[in-house]
Amino acid sequence: MSDKDFEARHLETLDRDLGRFSKLELAAAYTGRPLVGPGIALVFIVLAGLAASLFLGQGNNALVVTIAAGFGAYMALNIGANDVANNMGPAVGANALTMGGAIAIAAIFESAGALIAGGDVVSTISKGIIAPTSLADSAIFIWAMMAALLSSALWVNLATWIGAPVSTTHSVVGGVMGAGIAAAGFSAVSWGTMGAIAASWVISPALGGLLAAGFLWFIKARIIYRDDKLAAARIWVPVLVGIMAGTFTAYLALKGLKHLISVSMGLALLIGLVLGAVAWLGMIPVIRHQSQGLENRNKSLKVLFGIPLVVSAALLSFAHGANDVANAVGPLAAIVAASQTGSFAEAVTIPFWVMLIGAFGISFGLFLFGPKLIRMVGSQITKLNPMRAYCVALSAAITVIIASWLGLPVSSTHIAVGAVFGVGFFREWDAERRLRRAHIAIPDRPRIGSDERRRRKLVRRSHVLTIVAAWIVTVPAAAILSAVIFSGIRLLTM
Repeated sequence: MSDKDFEARHLETLDRDLGRFSKLELAAAYTGRPLVGPGIALVFIVLAGLAASLFLGQGNNALVVTIAAGFGAYMALNIGANDVANNMGPAVGANALTMGGAIAIAAIFESAGALIAGGDVVSTISKGIIAPTSLADSAIFIWAMMAALLSSALWVNLATWIGAPVSTTHSVVGGVMGAGIAAAGFSAVSWGTMGAIAASWVISPALGGLLAAGFLWFIKARIIYRDDKLAAARIWVPVLVGIMAGTFTAYLALKGLKHLISVSMGLALLIGLVLGAVAWLGMIPVIRHQSQGLENRNKSLKVLFGIPLVVSAALLSFAHGANDVANAVGPLAAIVAASQTGSFAEAVTIPFWVMLIGAFGISFGLFLFGPKLIRMVGSQITKLNPMRAYCVALSAAITVIIASWLGLPVSSTHIAVGAVFGVGFFREWDAERRLRRAHIAIPDRPRIGSDERRRRKLVRRSHVLTIVAAWIVTVPAAAILSAVIFSGIRLLTM
């Protein structure tokens, strides 16, 4: 073999080896990408713990709260990854928002809801489930809350990883209950409060579904089934936006302004009524301008519902942040109070830094891990357009706001899914009703067989089983895991 041939073969081998290294680098970059999200999440958890240590200084109690702050941050991340999909899924599924736009809006309004209006539900989740007087001392109470935080976070993390739409509220309630039972027996649990919470799990999705179906019926009757759809939309779309704006304003006045001035229920409703009317009047020229040049068809209505859907999604995110921040920082707030005062039977004061952990943790979890479940909620249960998605978002927002106002830690997952099912089942009922009317008007028209009717179902029945399974499994699983963790902590500290 000549030197030239040897050199050519050597260069060919070198090129091939370099090509392999290039592919190896691409493969390493590809396999490393899934670690970016968990890496950022780990940094956030560590920073949350460091922030707690800075606020509380040194000492054994400070170390305990630092660890608990990390658990709270971990739980907040999982709430953002799992629950927030229910808020933005309908808007993304209806193509009214891009994934990036949905994440940005959700992050802003989730944080605002948690910081402005999250306090009342925090007091319920940390104080209402376990009867503090049944526990031996503050140390036992702290270990119970830490076990509840860690167990609920682990369970939601597992559920998110496998793509299961579980309730983070169910998880934390089960965790608190399981730790309380392990600490002081069944008498430690306030079964009256648990009964009220369990009832809200059933009532809230039913209410969300009924409200969503009611709004969709109104839109169909007043807009979609009218001969002049655009003329009807010019009248009623501003009204719907006014209802939404009035609801949001009344809630914000009642919850947000109470830190500055005392606002009664009557005054809050009056403020909501006034600003709702302002929003209604302000939207009239906007909808009139948007409707110019559009054809008199259902497709044109989707354009007119774009702004209301985006605003309703933002409203739902605000309400979700107010309600579900309790799942992350409720037990943490109880730990902070017990470690600082030694008492766990008095009212809990929520430190601002604790609320920040919950607010930013939910936003980070949504940004890092939320898109997968957003797509699932938005497109895999039933087909959504902007009108249907608006009904889902508005009804779910009103339901969550009512629950947060009452201090009930309801499941936003079940409310949102209940609203989606309400829309889908109403569409099925409405289609059957219109079909029967068509047969009465045209008796000779061929009837649709049972097989064809089954194929025309507009809601995926398999999701009913998924929700029922989540309801049945999550609470006892989180309770058992929490009891095991508490027992382990107790053995280590003895």
